[in-house]
Amino acid sequence: MNLPNKLTTLRIILVPVFIVFYLMGLNIAAVIVFIAASMTDYLDGYLARKNDMVTDYGKIMDPLADKLLVTSALVCMVQTWVVPAWMVIIILAREFLITGLRAVAAGKGIVIAAAWSGKIKTVTQMIAIIFLIINNWPFSLINFPFARIMLWVALLMTVYSGVEYIYKSRDLFKDM
Repeated sequence: MNLPNKLTTLRIILVPVFIVFYLMGLNIAAVIVFIAASMTDYLDGYLARKNDMVTDYGKIMDPLADKLLVTSALVCMVQTWVVPAWMVIIILAREFLITGLRAVAAGKGIVIAAAWSGKIKTVTQMIAIIFLIINNWPFSLINFPFARIMLWVALLMTVYSGVEYIYKSRDLFKDM
């Protein structure tokens, strides 16, 4: 297993660690684990492309690891009343929809590459989650709702990127 794939696997392993820390109320430990896991998302892709180490495992597991990390954090935040359930439902629906769309495309021998809007969606979700975990600090000191704003930006990017993927893949629906 190459280094990028090990980093992807590490991100998956860190998900339950994050969940335990977060649900135990250990927010500093939870945010450290979440940030470390989030950084592996950038690093594994960078290393895989730079060193020509792109593998089928990475193509499948990297986006899955991202979804596991982000959706686990958001579901935990619903349980602790930090994020409204309806927002998480929209985010989860988009993830399931695009994953299904990619599966249909793969069945036809088509690869749907990650779009920039999807990458921005993931980054905005991760930023929102980080600041939600730490109760909007340091912005809470000046009563600026940065975490909430980022959550809304993430939600809008989630919807936008989902619509963009569907629109760009509209030819897949012609045979239906």
